[in-house]
Amino acid sequence: MQFSSISEFFNMGGYAFYVWLAYGITFFSLATLITLSVRQKRKVLSEIAKKIQREERLKKTRSIKS
Repeated sequence: MQFSSISEFFNMGGYAFYVWLAYGITFFSLATLITLSVRQKRKVLSEIAKKIQREERLKKTRSIKS
């Protein structure tokens, strides 16, 4: 389907509300998913780093006691 003007393109033949709402919901959902995934990845990586540091401290304490 070709449009003769930009306003006709944005109007989408009378279905603009539904079309642009669908695009908006899709992009919002994808942005939310990406944001939450990045936050969760950072959280997991920091927890792993803390566990590694804790294990190193425990190793040092055990070696000092021996």
